[in-house]
Amino acid sequence: MLTNDQLDQWDRENFFHPSTHLAQHARGEAPSRIVTGGSGCHIEDRNGNKLLDAFAGLYCVNVGYGRSEIAEAIAAQARELAYYHAYVGHGTETSITLAKMILDRAPDHMSKVYFGLGGSDANETNIKLVWYYNNILGRPEKKKIISRWRGYHGSGLITGSLTGLELFHKKFDLPLDRILHTEAPYYFRRDNLDQSEEEFVAHCAEQLEAMIEREGADTIAAFIGEPALGTGGLVPPPAGYWEAIQKVLDRHDILLIADEVVTGFGRLGSMFGSTHYGIKPDIITIAKGLTSAYAPLSGSIVSDKVWKVLEDGTDEFGPIGHGWTYSAHPIGAAAGVANLKLIDELNLVANAGDIGAYLNDGMKDALADHPHVGDVRGEGLLCAVEFVAEREGRKYFDASEKVGARVAAALLSDGVIGRAMPQGDIIGFAPPFCLSKTEADEVISKTRAAVESVLGK
Repeated sequence: MLTNDQLDQWDRENFFHPSTHLAQHARGEAPSRIVTGGSGCHIEDRNGNKLLDAFAGLYCVNVGYGRSEIAEAIAAQARELAYYHAYVGHGTETSITLAKMILDRAPDHMSKVYFGLGGSDANETNIKLVWYYNNILGRPEKKKIISRWRGYHGSGLITGSLTGLELFHKKFDLPLDRILHTEAPYYFRRDNLDQSEEEFVAHCAEQLEAMIEREGADTIAAFIGEPALGTGGLVPPPAGYWEAIQKVLDRHDILLIADEVVTGFGRLGSMFGSTHYGIKPDIITIAKGLTSAYAPLSGSIVSDKVWKVLEDGTDEFGPIGHGWTYSAHPIGAAAGVANLKLIDELNLVANAGDIGAYLNDGMKDALADHPHVGDVRGEGLLCAVEFVAEREGRKYFDASEKVGARVAAALLSDGVIGRAMPQGDIIGFAPPFCLSKTEADEVISKTRAAVESVLGK
């Protein structure tokens, strides 16, 4: 095994890693891994360790690793035209084609796609568009954005503010003004354990309504939410949640942004989470699954309703003052076109639904009765196991015990990557859509073994 070599030294001396304990990494106290290859659902590191990646990178390598079709499309585009900007009406064949492919798959009322590079910049774009929209409509006070506790929407200034997780706020002077947070649709973690799911949904809607009343509907511009909570715990919404929330938003003329960075392009077994849950958004955020992370690309899909106002604004005030140098980058767009073609050709959305149900059912069978497992939940190829100190009365472990991280480490030592989710003892799974039943069985059996090694039988 390679240790303390020059590359490892360069890594610790020069590379600023995101979401990392910087001091421990620099001192060599924390493990690191230099990844050298991947195929299907597996990655390999330079020491020859082959790992089943049951989190698809960061829920993003949806078609799996080593897809030559996408690599070849990227190479061909780089040879033909590596870059040109999209300002003042410029486009490329790949960016125009990809926009059409996205809208062919999106809900019928969506109109145009603005391209960025990552989910964070897409949500920054979305908030700017919402503010512009209300300025054009002569509503300069209607600017506040309601997000949800435990939502994840990025790590920028506005997007980090939208994110409702303590780690992303602590010592960053976030959240900024204009950003509010309401109840997360997290039934397992409800305060009142006597509430039925239906009563909890009513409670969430009532909390939203009360916030709007306190702040004034004429000050609230938009509500943003993931169709199913991602980084906040991999939590599908309780039945009826989105219907109840949308009624409140419609009543107060508040735009709805569906953040589909995780759910877009098939992860729930439907092309979009919005159609899966009957959501009618005004803006949809897309990123990870758009290219399966073979190249950076994100998008903001705007509805007919929003687009008409944007058009009116430029007729009145001239060109819209928003853009990124790398918007609609042709290499990213080429990856997106090849990726969406591959998803269709391999029927991966249907497989995500089928194999996802198999994975979730198997995980429940394996762990639902464990004395320290409080919840096993999921939808499509999202699955989570949440740990408790005591099931009776739902008592949680102290954070210092790092139960979720210890289970994830035990699982990793057995060759499977799961993710210890922040803000709770939760291990999450979001594998590539090409996961097989044999691989799903491996994830399930090794997760059970990891749980038993840390928490007993």
